[in-house]
Amino acid sequence: MDQTSEALPLLFESILNEYDPKRLFFARGPGSFMAIKITYIFLKTLSITLGIPLLACDGFVFNERRPIRAMRNLYFIKEKEEITTIRLEDSVEQHFTLPQRLNEDLFNDEIEPLYMLPAV
Repeated sequence: MDQTSEALPLLFESILNEYDPKRLFFARGPGSFMAIKITYIFLKTLSITLGIPLLACDGFVFNERRPIRAMRNLYFIKEKEEITTIRLEDSVEQHFTLPQRLNEDLFNDEIEPLYMLPAV
């Protein structure tokens, strides 16, 4: 598995050779501080360069609102619309799934990354 900084340019080179995107969508976190930061900077730059909107949602959209691992036994959870952290004794499998058809109603122009934890 490639690092985010290595995978994104290759992925988008392939996408842009085949498609002409009209909008960009991404999950703005929570998760790995560095991966979120790199993804945000890359996609924001691409959005500006291509002159297309960048839209975001939180990562809970893609994992059935299950806890998202922050570090060790600390997990992000979303209750109502608030994201916090809790410690869980048992680890939670991290399954994220892209839908067959993207529901654009789940995204908005609030694209500021959800860093949630300080960089380590």
